[in-house]
Amino acid sequence: MSLALFDLDNTLIAGDSDYEWGKWLVHKNKVDADYYQRMNEKFYRDYEAGSLDMHAYLDFALEPLANIAPEELKNLHREFMAEIIAPLWLPAAEQLLAKHRDQGDFLIVISATNRFVVEPICQKLNVDEVIATEPEVCDGRYTGRVSGTPSYREGKVKRIQDWLKGSDKNLEGSYFYSDSSNDLPLLELVDNPIAVNPDNKLRAEAGQRGWPIISLREKVFT
Repeated sequence: MSLALFDLDNTLIAGDSDYEWGKWLVHKNKVDADYYQRMNEKFYRDYEAGSLDMHAYLDFALEPLANIAPEELKNLHREFMAEIIAPLWLPAAEQLLAKHRDQGDFLIVISATNRFVVEPICQKLNVDEVIATEPEVCDGRYTGRVSGTPSYREGKVKRIQDWLKGSDKNLEGSYFYSDSSNDLPLLELVDNPIAVNPDNKLRAEAGQRGWPIISLREKVFT
């Protein structure tokens, strides 16, 4: 059994769930529309450029979780899954996951996006484990703060290493699939790094290092 690690956004789905969730909150009038849309766009551009201030972003992104009642959040996410995530679904990604599952590999999604947003998506993908940025919860409500180390850039390395300490597994023969140059620290750690529909920087790095480059935007995984 090997570990098969997967980024989620723009890797296993054809979009960024964190960014889309921000747009969804604007669409549903749950935030100050002009401000939130402007900042959501800015932070997404920073992420793509590799210059995101993760803590500033989390202050922004987690605040609505604290301001909206838990039951309403559940309803909003249920609609979000049906209206926004469903059209981003990639049959080839499910085929890739099935291939690793059939090999007996242990499937982990490791995402910088917060657990509230990604966990229902990962449950639908039927992976074995989810490592995500953890929003702090107190008395059954989100506080708007982050708990522990965000799973972003070098934080993904720390989070998988922390997870390994509590398991009987290791990185021997491991895989990691990602679209983003922000994930280079973890791609460099595994035995089998694979670039999936990569951004320009990751495409160049993968080409230079001889890493496989694949697409999951087709209907069939080959």
